[in-house]
Amino acid sequence: MTARIGVVTFPGSLDDRDTQRAIRLAGAEPVALWHKDKDLKQVDAVVLCGGFSYGDYLRAGAIARFSPVMEPLIEQAKAGLPVLGICNGFQILTEAHLLPGTMLRNNHLHFICRDQKLRVENAETAWTSDYTAGQEIHIPLKNIDGQYVADQHTLDALEAEGRVAFRYLDVNPNGSNNDIAGVTNEAGNVVGLMPHPEHAVEPLIGTGRTDGLPFFTSILKKLVNA
Repeated sequence: MTARIGVVTFPGSLDDRDTQRAIRLAGAEPVALWHKDKDLKQVDAVVLCGGFSYGDYLRAGAIARFSPVMEPLIEQAKAGLPVLGICNGFQILTEAHLLPGTMLRNNHLHFICRDQKLRVENAETAWTSDYTAGQEIHIPLKNIDGQYVADQHTLDALEAEGRVAFRYLDVNPNGSNNDIAGVTNEAGNVVGLMPHPEHAVEPLIGTGRTDGLPFFTSILKKLVNA
């Protein structure tokens, strides 16, 4: 039976189709979810894609967090449903308190779009098992509210518990604390990151590499072996 992975579209989402394509390339079935849906259509996992949900009014992700689709998502994520938040999706997950910390405007106050070098810090989550810890990858990055911040107690806990999933290498593009590019929850089923793995799944697009595809093959193997 083919694994079904939901992709939520909010008003202002930009990368839902790219994310669906990445899921299809990995061998799973993408399922379109609308922000007003009050159920998740019995999907096996969910991706919150990138973009500018609700125009990023108030704060990035602050309005999307209260969309009808988020009620079942939050409940099921706490019960173990795998959820990946990419860029705006990461911002939504912090607003929903499924992941710690928050996102601020980039410290240089400009939108940034670049191929970004990352180090995989945690290869044991539902979304990262096809990587190896310490692996260096290149993933496209595009954001203006990408500065990850948290209080010192939270940062210390993330580091001590191995919950930093990805770290920026060579350059910190937005001033994020501890060069953090992505984090995971304690259970490892919820992961958020600012770079866009869905733009690095085919040699002809994005970085010209396929460094982002293991996100989607990782979750497929997790679901198949569950």
